[in-house]
Amino acid sequence: MLDVSIWGAFIGGLVVFFSPCVLPIVPFYMSYMAGAGLVELKKDGLVPANIRRKAVISSIFFSLGIITVFVLLGAAAFSVSQAFRSFQDEFRWFAGAIIFIMGLHFLGVFKIGFLDRQFQLNVGDTGKMDVVGSFLVGLAFAAGWTPCVGGVLTAVIMTASLESSAYRGLLLLFIFGIGLTLPFVLAAFFIKPFLKFAAQFRPYLGFMEKLMGLILIFFAILMVTGSISKIANWMLVAFPTLFGV
Repeated sequence: MLDVSIWGAFIGGLVVFFSPCVLPIVPFYMSYMAGAGLVELKKDGLVPANIRRKAVISSIFFSLGIITVFVLLGAAAFSVSQAFRSFQDEFRWFAGAIIFIMGLHFLGVFKIGFLDRQFQLNVGDTGKMDVVGSFLVGLAFAAGWTPCVGGVLTAVIMTASLESSAYRGLLLLFIFGIGLTLPFVLAAFFIKPFLKFAAQFRPYLGFMEKLMGLILIFFAILMVTGSISKIANWMLVAFPTLFGV
């Protein structure tokens, strides 16, 4: 059975990956993971098997580091929401207002400086990077880019904090992390095609930023009006086969 909120979290992760915050720097992180320079990765011919293998293994542990940070953020948000359970309506309005403002930022109505901040990480000699190092780089990546991807992440965190159980809340953040990091792992499997795709996709990054803004504003309205559950129920009635009803 498919779950509306879970699929929303997964799609949110994918949108963030293809945003101007993340996609442009993925090739550089891919070279870190592979322990090889971009020039070497772009050379004609097949990527050596040892480099591809290292990139795939490192990207998996890199992804685990990112997901760990997101799950911890979800746990913290759920704990806070439980402390203010009697003010759930006010909490929902507050969350909706934050998400709405972030949506306006991504639409370019105004700019919030810290949301455009990018974290620069010097990982040293990438040729000696092991799985522990990859995991730590993933932790740093998630912590450093959290403000930049904060709009969609905030929407998922706020949704998770309003779930009926901690398990459901943490599951949403885990799925969001999967949506964001799965393309990293796939890029490691197909390094050359991905590098070519990333270069060709660059002109559409502005569109993706505007799309993020529209999604956030739409989601903020749904959250404030309490319409998320109504839409979920409508989808269950309209598409019973798809959702296993």
